Amino acid sequence: MRAQAVVRSPAARRLLIALFITATGVALGRAVGSGQVDDLVNGQPYFHAVAALLAIGLYSGTHGIETARMRTDLRTIVLAVTVGVLAKAALITLVMTVLFPGPEALVLGVAVAQIDPLAVAALQHSSRLSARGRSLLLAWASFDDPVTTLLTIYAATLAVTAHDLDRTGELAVLQGSGLGGVALGMAANAAFAAVVCGMWWALRRWRPDGTAVFAAGCVLLAAAGAVAVTQFWMLGVALIGLFVRPVLPRAPEAFARTLALLTQIALVLAVLGVGFLLSVRVLIAAGIVLGVTAFLAQVVVSIPLTRGQTADDRALLAIAQQNGITAIVLALLLSSILPDVMAVVAPAIVVVNMLHALFNSAYDRAGSWAAIREAAGRRFPPGSARRPPPAGHEPTGGGGREPTGAAPAPGPSPEGPGPPMPLIPPPRRGDEDTACSTSLGAAEHTRRHGSAG
Repeated sequence: MRAQAVVRSPAARRLLIALFITATGVALGRAVGSGQVDDLVNGQPYFHAVAALLAIGLYSGTHGIETARMRTDLRTIVLAVTVGVLAKAALITLVMTVLFPGPEALVLGVAVAQIDPLAVAALQHSSRLSARGRSLLLAWASFDDPVTTLLTIYAATLAVTAHDLDRTGELAVLQGSGLGGVALGMAANAAFAAVVCGMWWALRRWRPDGTAVFAAGCVLLAAAGAVAVTQFWMLGVALIGLFVRPVLPRAPEAFARTLALLTQIALVLAVLGVGFLLSVRVLIAAGIVLGVTAFLAQVVVSIPLTRGQTADDRALLAIAQQNGITAIVLALLLSSILPDVMAVVAPAIVVVNMLHALFNSAYDRAGSWAAIREAAGRRFPPGSARRPPPAGHEPTGGGGREPTGAAPAPGPSPEGPGPPMPLIPPPRRGDEDTACSTSLGAAEHTRRHGSAG
C-alpha cells in the first residue's frame, strides 16, 4: 500500500513523467549520433535557446513573488543567495575534490549549487509551503542563478590555472575580464533592468489601465527578453520580473495563465535536453555522488538560514533542492574547456530531482513536521535506549562479566551442603533499628487513640 501511495503522489508522477521525457531525449540523441549532438550543443543557436528557457524560468519565478512578503524575508533571501550559495558550492566542491580529483571537481559545486527557478515556478501550485515559504523559495531560486553564474567564472579560472588548461571558447572572454569584468557585468544587468522598468513606469503613467498598455508591456518584455538572452543578462531578467507585470483589465489572470503555460513548455524542453545530453556520455558514479551531495548540502545550509520560518516551511525548504536548466546552461559554459562536466552534471540532475520527488512525496504522506515528530516519538520512546536490567541480574563484583541469562539453579556448595538459605534475608543493622522504631510508634498510637474498629 505504501508503494502504491508513493507512485500515486504528485511528486512521483512528476518524476515518472520527467524520466519518460529524459528517455525520449536519450533515444533522440542516440538516433542523431554523438557527433551531431556535440555540434549542436557547442553551437550558438543551442546556447541561445537554453538561455531563453532560463530567462522564462527566471521571469516566471520573480513574477509570482509577493513583494510585500519578499521585504519581510529580505535578510534571509540575501543570506541565501550569497552566504548560502557559497557554502553549498564549497561543501559540494570539497566532496567532489576528495572523491573525484581533477579539474572538473573544482567547478561541479557551482554548477549545481542553485535551485532551478523553472522547476520551482512550475510546481508552485502543488507545493505544501505556506504563502510566505513559497515567496521565499521563489526569490531564493530566482536570484541564486546569477550568483552561481558569477561563481562559475571564478571556479573555471581556478581550474584552468591549477591544471594549466587552455582558455578557449566563450568562457575565455569572461575569464580574461577578471573581477572588473564581473563588476561591469553586474552593473550592466542593473542598468538594463532599470531602463526596462523605467519604460514600464512611463507606460503606466501615460495610461494606467487598458488593452493598449497591456500590449505595449508584452512587446517591451519580448524585446527585453531578446536582449537579455543574447547578452546573458539573467540577473536583469530576474529584477524585471519583480516590477514589470502587465495585466489585461478584462481578464486579470490571462497573462499569469499564459506565463504558466510557457513555463511548463520550457520545463519539458529542458528535461528533453537533459536526455539529449545523456546520450553522448554519462559518468554514473560521479553523477550520483554529485546529486546526493547537492541535495544534502541544501539541507545543511537551509536549516540555519530559515530559523524564522515555521517548522513545516523549514523542513520543506530543506528538501527543496532541484536542478535543471540552470545547471545545463552553466555546464554548457564550461564544456569548451572541461568536456566531462556535462557527463557528470546530467545524471546529477536526474538524481537530485529523484531525491526531491521521493522526499517530498514522503512528507506529503506524513502531513506535517509535527506528525513526523509524533510518529518518531511513538517508534522510539525517550526511555527506550536505557532499559532496566531484568530482576536478578545484579552486576558481579570484582569487575567480572554480568550474567546475561537466568540465575543458575541452586546446588550444593563446594564446601558442603551447609544450612538452608532463609526465604527472607535477615535485616541489616540499620533496618532493625528502623523496624523497632516503627513498631514502638505504632503501639503508642494504638494506646492513645484506640483501634480503628
